[in-house]
Amino acid sequence: MKAIFDTVSYNCSKIVTNSYSTSFSLASKMLSESIRQDIYNIYGFVRFADEIVDTFHDYDKEKLFNDFEEEMYKAIKNKISLNPILNSFQQTVHKYNIQSELYEAFMKSMRLDLYKTNYLTDEEYKEYIYGSADVVGLMCLKVFVKGDETRYNELKDSAMHLGSAFQKVNFLRDLKADYEDLNRTYFPNTDLRQLDEDSKLRIIKEIEEDFDKGLTGILKLPVEAKFGVYTAFIYYKKLLNKLKKTPSLEIKNTRIRVPNYQKFGLLAKSYFDYRLNLI
Repeated sequence: MKAIFDTVSYNCSKIVTNSYSTSFSLASKMLSESIRQDIYNIYGFVRFADEIVDTFHDYDKEKLFNDFEEEMYKAIKNKISLNPILNSFQQTVHKYNIQSELYEAFMKSMRLDLYKTNYLTDEEYKEYIYGSADVVGLMCLKVFVKGDETRYNELKDSAMHLGSAFQKVNFLRDLKADYEDLNRTYFPNTDLRQLDEDSKLRIIKEIEEDFDKGLTGILKLPVEAKFGVYTAFIYYKKLLNKLKKTPSLEIKNTRIRVPNYQKFGLLAKSYFDYRLNLI
């Protein structure tokens, strides 16, 4: 029965989420069960594409990426795939009528990571952020509002800012790995070899503005999604505050983390904020 295969596919997407990201997995568990699986399905898809360009160094990344993209299109067209991650994703795409422009923009940005190592202009940078992060937020928003176009359009701008904020925090946290292991720099007009406090604070100010705009949308989310998204928001705000307090030299030489015990503390804070109607 295909239902069994679909269940296996869903389980694979959930396993990918739980295996690759403690923070995202924790936030996802705070979503209503009615939408949680679809967020797993989206995460599994974007994670696999990202893994191809970031970690499969001993293989032909471009061929793997091309194959994955081709299978993605086939899965969406045929409404089935023997790749369980793509099988899960296509179901979510059809269930919420996720526009092709969103996942195509995502794949375009991921493809850039195969060969592009720096972003010299704000336009290049914004286009990459849009494809790698904003559209992921928009795909999730489609699920959060259960395909309601009016609510989607109302919250679209905030969701994009929140996606941008999360991605930029990741960039700042991963400066060392991106630069040394992948030879990549994302922030334009910034010499990472001589990252100073002024440059760091300029980047952080930009991220804080994204967070402020993203929070306005979180407050308007349906109850099924609000707690989970707020949990992710609190985690990334905590990570940004740690980066803000960390000397720029240390950021260049190590990866700043939020320990698991602090993550659970943040979860408790999110819960009390939620129960006290502070969000």
